[in-house]
Amino acid sequence: MTEVLSPSKLSPHQPVPDAVPEAGARDPAIHPRIAAFAEDITAWRHDFHRHPEIGFEEHRTSGIVAQKLESWGIEVHRGYGGTGLVGRLTGRYTDRAGANRVIGLRADMDALPMTEDTGLPYASEIPGKFHGCGHDAHTAILLGAARYLAETRDFAGTVQFIFQPAEEGLGGARAMIADGLFRDFPVDEIYGLHNATGDRVAPGHLRVGQGVSMAGADFFDIKLIGKGSHAAHPHGAHDPIPALGALIQALQTIVSRNLKATEPAVLSITQAHAGTAYNIIPETAVLSGTVRAFSDELRAQVRARITALAEHIAAAHELRAEVEIRDVFSVLTNHPEGVAHVVEVGEDLLGPARVEISQDLVLGSEDFADMLQHAPGAFFVLGHRGSVPLHNPQYVLDDAILPLGASFWARLVETRLKAA
Repeated sequence: MTEVLSPSKLSPHQPVPDAVPEAGARDPAIHPRIAAFAEDITAWRHDFHRHPEIGFEEHRTSGIVAQKLESWGIEVHRGYGGTGLVGRLTGRYTDRAGANRVIGLRADMDALPMTEDTGLPYASEIPGKFHGCGHDAHTAILLGAARYLAETRDFAGTVQFIFQPAEEGLGGARAMIADGLFRDFPVDEIYGLHNATGDRVAPGHLRVGQGVSMAGADFFDIKLIGKGSHAAHPHGAHDPIPALGALIQALQTIVSRNLKATEPAVLSITQAHAGTAYNIIPETAVLSGTVRAFSDELRAQVRARITALAEHIAAAHELRAEVEIRDVFSVLTNHPEGVAHVVEVGEDLLGPARVEISQDLVLGSEDFADMLQHAPGAFFVLGHRGSVPLHNPQYVLDDAILPLGASFWARLVETRLKAA
């Protein structure tokens, strides 16, 4: 386990709470200046929630973000990853050591292609689109921190506020990087935050993973191509549906029979499509799903088995298989120094009882993993009182997390970019 730095001395206006306040009470970890405009942060979040945009379509969201950053005097650069943008802010002090360090803070902006079923007064107004993962909150939190830091500039060095599109499996981080994100805005360290419901992380608590923390992911599509016919004459067909059933069963054996039991992995089949009518044997059938694992070697092994099983089962049924497997998420690995910095600031702000270093492996994936390959840092989660899981149509985020998250970003910047 990484050695944890001891908390720095607290500023007088920031007492460490011994426990999380009751619902409705203000958390003393929230900076008073941020608490003063907490209602604004909530209003921004509700507006984003009401007008969700899925990956690479975040034109309205990124436009609002850019306008707000510019109104606070923050330099804005748009067009990275299509709808992504970067806000650049330099502190008021000169680092006597001449380090001029740069820190990156990232928030994702995209919603999910699903229908909301919460009944909230600010529920999605766009059918089939819903902020069911809380990215609206991540965006509002980073905006709150940006407003505070632009007002105070109580740091030496530069902050890059990275607002990323298309985190939900569409490669938004990779798109920003390909467009020159770190070429044009190099950073010495980088951090990402995600919300977590109270069943996973206690409200107002922070959890950060040590080292390898989140799985890499592949998405696969398998098309079985045969010969269609009238359903009354199956002898004239090469029917893909029995092969589809056989392939579903066979794919489920990969994790249990081809991988070491000590190496966690998940293969989930999430879509099966075939046929259009009761009396037609279809020409094709399609199977889709995802694979999650914690090493590239294991992922390569699973890809090979998927391809082999699909091709051989297809051949046994006189079919042809077309297999497409896409590397969508890299394995997320937190850097030891990044974890130590998150813990130091978290204990300073929240108190040691509300900060946890976790050794647990999370089979969910996160494309901030690609940003961590370009600079040291860490990805962590902040708990809130919501109880419905992410990606559920009834998921509701607790707005109390907004000023708390903004306060953490502010403290992190002022700590890591403290004038020498």
